[in-house]
Amino acid sequence: MTRAPLPYALLLALLAALCFVLGAISMMVGPGGGPAEIMAMIARGDEDLAWMMIGEVRLPRTLLALMVGATLGMAGAALQGLLRNPLADPGVVGVTTSASLGAVIALYTGVSMAFPLALPLMGIVGALASAAILLMLAGRGGMLTLVLAGVAISSLCAALMSLALNLSPNPYAAAEIMFWLMGSVTDRSMDHVMLAAPLMALGALMLMLAARPLDALSLGEETAASLGASLTRTRALVIGGASIGVGAGTAVCGGIGFIGLVVPHLLRPLVGHTPGRLLAASALGGAALLMAADILIRILPTGVELKLGVVTSLIGAPFFLWLIFRARAEFEL
Repeated sequence: MTRAPLPYALLLALLAALCFVLGAISMMVGPGGGPAEIMAMIARGDEDLAWMMIGEVRLPRTLLALMVGATLGMAGAALQGLLRNPLADPGVVGVTTSASLGAVIALYTGVSMAFPLALPLMGIVGALASAAILLMLAGRGGMLTLVLAGVAISSLCAALMSLALNLSPNPYAAAEIMFWLMGSVTDRSMDHVMLAAPLMALGALMLMLAARPLDALSLGEETAASLGASLTRTRALVIGGASIGVGAGTAVCGGIGFIGLVVPHLLRPLVGHTPGRLLAASALGGAALLMAADILIRILPTGVELKLGVVTSLIGAPFFLWLIFRARAEFEL
């Protein structure tokens, strides 16, 4: 007996409330103390220090966790709907590694030392280049072509990043590259937020425009075409939106994996397995999950703060294996 989905508006309201609560908690915890310490600073007359702690350290971190998580969740849901593959995630189109390569080039050449925003800017350029290649292929091949192109781009970019690490003459530069690739929202500023936000908003808009065609596509390509859905336009919207949004997030935060894989699976039964409805739900769910992971690394007594991408991988990798075993068991039945 299948469980009836929650009313859609109620589900979105609950997820939005969860995001609000986690956002409030994110603003209260971390280096510098909790609300009591912040109030003590204000009582001592250290309003500037309190504002720096809240407005310049925790606010950008919270906003980036929210935006990147939302983008990854929505992109994962859209790609799973487009490819009709429950194991698809934003990494399947190669945009994560291409954005990472752009940032690695900025670190390797030392440009980021002279101009700090060169790192996210070059990451965005890498993501846009990958998006352009994939969009060109979207009109000339099928789904298999897109997947193969994404694998090829990802493999090439990973090889070039490994080459940069291998040839790096400075061990400190190599270490900086490795730490950045682990993914984090720590030590980011409002400049990073303002740089990535417009591109993430554009990517989210493109993905939402594909909601109805994705619903039709779930019935099969021929049925979708008979209902008036353009497969070429849908592929362009999903691939372009995922590439632009996820690329911008990767450019400012590094590689953060598995959010786009885990969140749609958790929420799909709650929206009645409807791809279009899953987009907004996955955006809110992704934001909540990434903020929760970021809060977790701040309160864990590890001595050294863990990287956010490491934590999401530790959560997502076992979940991914469980999905594979479940799919295998269903196939055998």
